[in-house]
Order: sequence, then C-alpha cells, then structure tokens
Amino acid sequence: MTTNPGSAEAAAAISGAGGLAAASGGDPRAASGWVRMSPVRSPFPPIEDYAFLSNCHTGALVAPDGSIDWLCVPRFDSPSIFGSMLDREAGMFRLGPYGINHPTARDYEPGTNVLITTWRTVTGWILVRDALTIGPANGPDRVTPHSRPPYDDDADHFFVRTVECLEGHVDVELICEPAFDYGRTPATWTFVDADQHVADGSGAGTTVRLRSDMAMGIEGNRIRGRRRLKRGQTAYCVLSWADQLATPGSYDEAMTCIGHTTSYWRNWLAGARIADHRWRDALQRSAIAVKGLTYMPTGATVAALTTSLPETPRGERNWDYRFTWMRDSSFTMQALHYLNLDWEADEFMQFVADIEPNHDGTLQIMYGIDGRRDLTEKTRDDLSGYGGARPVRVGNNAYSQRQNDVFGAVLDSVLLHTRRSQRMPRRLWPIVTSQADSAAKVWRNPDQGIWEARGDPQHYVSSKLMCWIAMDRASRLAEIRGHPDAKKRWADVAQEIHDDILAHGVRTDGVLRQHYDTDALDASTLLAVLYNFLPPSDERMRNTVEAIAKDLTEDGFVLRYRTNETDDGLSGKEGSFLICSFWLVSALTSVGEVERAVQLMERLLKVGSPLGLYAEEFEVKTGRHLGNFPQAFSHLALIQAASRIVLAERLAEVA
Repeated sequence: MTTNPGSAEAAAAISGAGGLAAASGGDPRAASGWVRMSPVRSPFPPIEDYAFLSNCHTGALVAPDGSIDWLCVPRFDSPSIFGSMLDREAGMFRLGPYGINHPTARDYEPGTNVLITTWRTVTGWILVRDALTIGPANGPDRVTPHSRPPYDDDADHFFVRTVECLEGHVDVELICEPAFDYGRTPATWTFVDADQHVADGSGAGTTVRLRSDMAMGIEGNRIRGRRRLKRGQTAYCVLSWADQLATPGSYDEAMTCIGHTTSYWRNWLAGARIADHRWRDALQRSAIAVKGLTYMPTGATVAALTTSLPETPRGERNWDYRFTWMRDSSFTMQALHYLNLDWEADEFMQFVADIEPNHDGTLQIMYGIDGRRDLTEKTRDDLSGYGGARPVRVGNNAYSQRQNDVFGAVLDSVLLHTRRSQRMPRRLWPIVTSQADSAAKVWRNPDQGIWEARGDPQHYVSSKLMCWIAMDRASRLAEIRGHPDAKKRWADVAQEIHDDILAHGVRTDGVLRQHYDTDALDASTLLAVLYNFLPPSDERMRNTVEAIAKDLTEDGFVLRYRTNETDDGLSGKEGSFLICSFWLVSALTSVGEVERAVQLMERLLKVGSPLGLYAEEFEVKTGRHLGNFPQAFSHLALIQAASRIVLAERLAEVA
C-alpha cells in the first residue's frame, strides 16, 4: 500500500485506533504484524527487538507488538508451536490492544524474567504482564522428567498473560494461533466448557489448553477473544502444556503464578555475586539470560534459544543452536563460578559426567540437552525463513565433526570446578584420562576448527592451543589426584604442543596466524591471551591483540575471520561476532590496555538490545543484531570481560 503522507488514508494508518488494522483492510492477523520504517520494509521484527522469557525448560520470544513469535514445548529443542519469526504463517499468540502495535514502554520487572509492557491508545492505558511461570514444585515433573535433583521451585509449564486497564478504556484482543511441528500442522480447536472460556488446541501429537476470563470464539485454526476494559478492570489468559493440562482458574491465580515467578528470579539473583559497579545491570541481565538458557532437568545449557536466525541477511548461514556445545563448558564454568553460582556449575559438570563418549573415548563437540548424540540436520523448505534467509535448519550436522578444541574446553572446566569445590567427583576422573589421552593422540591432525568450518580441515592454531590446554589442565588434575606418572606424561605432551605452535603458528611479525598454512588472522587466537598460553607481557601476545584490533575489525567490532580469506564452505559475508569483541576487551585488559578495554566495553554495552540482550553477531553498517538470539556465548563473554575490568579497577584502587 502506497499513501500520500498528507492523505486521509495515511492519517488513518497512523491514527492509533485504526493503525495497521485500517491499512490492512481490518484483518486482525495483519494488525498484529510488526513493521519498522526502513528503506526495505519487512514483516519480521528486528532480532534485537524481541524479549526473551524462560522457565528453564523452554523459552519464548515476544515481539514488540505483543505476539509470541517463538515457543517450543515442552523443551527448548521441541518443535515450535509458535514460529512466526521463521515464517509469518508458522504460529503466533498475541494479547494486546486491538489495532495498536507499538507499545509505549517495555521492560523486565527488575531482577526477573517477567515482561511488563505498557500501552497507550487513543482512549486509555493498559499494562500487560507476560511470564513463563515458575512456582513451588508439586512432586516429580512428569512433563520434562529430571535427571538432576529437583529444586523447591520448578516450571509450571504455563505461559501466563495478564492485562490491567490503568486509565480510560481499551479494547483488548487475544489471538492464539498455534501451528505445530514448526508450522506444518495448524491447530484444531475444541471448547472444553460450555461458557467458551477453556479450549484445547491439538496437532502433530501435541495438545495445549488455553484458558481465559474473556469469552472466546474459534475461527478456523485460531481462537480469538475480545473485551473492553475500563479503569481498574483486568483480564488474563494462560496457555498450558502441563500435566493433565492444568491451568490457573482466575485472574488472581494467574497473578499468583507471576508473583511466584518474580520471587523465584529475585531470590535466585540474590545468590549471585555481582559487583557494585556501573555495569551491574548488564551483568545481572546476562546472568539471568544464561540461567534462562539452562535446561533445569539435566543442567545443560543451550547455545541459543533459536534456530536459523541468519548470520547473513537473506543468506544460508543459518544454524540450529538449541544444543549444548562442549567448547562452551569452560566459559560457562568461568562465568558461573565468578558469579558465585556454584550449584549451577555443579549441575553442568554432572551433565558432562553423564554424557556418552564416542567409541574411542572422545566426546562429541555437542550434544542434545538430554545428552543424546544424534543431532542429524534437516532443512524445512516449507518455511520462508527469517526475512527470506534459507534454508531453515532443524538439527546440526556439526555434531559429527572432529574439532580438537573440545578436549581443552572440557578439561579446563573440570580443573576450574575441582579447584572451586576442593574435590573431584570420582566419576569425572575417567573423563580426564580419556580426553587427555585422546588429545595426545590427535593434536597433530587437522580439524574443522572452533568455528566449525565446512571447508577442508586445517591445522588451526586455536585447535592446537586448546589441545595444549587439555594436556596442561590434565597434568594439573593428575597432580591433585596424586598420579605423578600421568602428570609428567601429560606435561611433556603439553610442552611439545607449546613448542609446535610457536614454531609454526606465528607469523614473521610475531602474530598468531589462523592456521599453519596462512597468514590470515582469526579472532580465536585471542584465546592464547585469555588462557595464559604465554605471559601477557610477551610481545607475541601483545602483537596478536594489536593486529586483531587493527586488521580484523569493522568500526572497532571484531570479525571471526575475513570470509574472503577463509574457506568455510559457505557463501556470504558475516557481521562482527560479539563474543570476539568481548574477547578483545578481555585480551586488552590482560595486556594492560585497560582504558582501551573500557572504551570498547562501553561501546558493546550500548549496542545491546533495548532489553539488554545480545544475539551472535552485530552488523555495524545497520546497527542490527544477526544470528541466533539470545546467544549464551555472547553473554558469557560479557560476564568474563566485565569481571576482568572490574578486577583491574579494584586492584588499581589499592595499588
């Protein structure tokens, strides 16, 4: 639709009450679409504009217009029932003012994962609360059974939404349109009660229940309700996939569920050690994000909530990140222990101890959140993809790759945890021996590298580095366990790897290269600084940091590598990787460039989403986030970078 800015049609399109509903011929589905004014219009909200909610079993993304555009039930890795972030016909669930799509304010209830959205219409004001609720546990969880000890609180398996009219009067609309199995199967709705306040939606072997104090009507594959609220009046709706499809039966019960959820998150956050610092809010939000990406039944952490959000707009770099990467383990343990979250750290280590190794004793690079090994990748060619980015992938074939960095990540996390707890569980020692012996056998071999390149295997410096870490940490663990022979054997291999990297992995200008057969840069070599491969005062460490800061950045933000210099088996250009920029902050701090580190950190904090969240990448020229969202690795790296600066500042104060 093209309108003259001064025309009556244009006035109706922006008048508020008419909004997009008028511009779209009154279609409520179109009215709930979110369109940002930009040179290229898109029905997909910017990635960074989504709010993330979690009950530590699954998570949801809520668009600014109030639509849930992503939710998988009952687990993070289950098929989606609302998936319109990957295809606008793949399911949505909206509660908000009729005909109005742009809220006045959105924020989290402080210290929680409860979203509060305030709306202004031409007739009044309303406030909407959204939560994936957590409350007192009532016996074993039959929906997502636990292998870890259940806590006092657990997921209700509800999505609770409440609305309150603050001033005037507002017409409120509820639209629930699930499309099961990633949009393949539209819901079939049936009313459970004669008053039309409870209905079940079914498809693809899944049933959910919607309850509301609004009277609802079934319209094909969706269900809709509408009510005019006056000042002081309220309404609620709850979507349930709980055992027996239980739901709260009133607005007061729904608010009780939200109250329990608020208390859960605040009590959990109270146990975290967060410095009284100007970056306190960013650290708290990152801590909550990482906790929200943790699967409570097993202790596993998903790399991100989503699948197939593009790293390249309209490109093919689209991956499923709803799994647990072993390489994340070291960063996870560092962040959790720094925040004093020892229970979560131990839960994750028990997950690592539970997983099944390969026949040769090595660990896969990634596992399902239940520990499963087969993550076979499939494409969903029936989905349009976010903004036309295809293919949409479910599963991730990288699970079958051999990546030599996994050994170091796992053994570094075991050493961190052992030092913290002052003991090593008996069942972790076999992992130490198997990973150390495996690293000793394969460190000379090329692999796909930390970035899972789908080109030919190479002798990546970061992979050699992580094998050195594996042998170094294994040697230290052997000393703790009282095994002097193993300590010496593994220390000797560590020295051999160390010498090999310095002989073949350093350019003539004293900079660590991406792999042995190139002079190209790679941000993963910053790990040499972060893991103390050489002292921070060593010129090769400083040279590497300076080269990456100068030659592997766009407007100061760090790329993984330059795609025109690296055979990663894919086409298209990437945005800057946020984790790599946070790594540079940590590396600058380590080599004594604290002022530069602070400047970059401040820039990174400014490019976070309006709600303090980070995707995988940041596209400098447009200022938008790219890749899966929210990204655990980005938040873990933020915590690490901030903690290093806070420590440096505290030490400077007492110097």
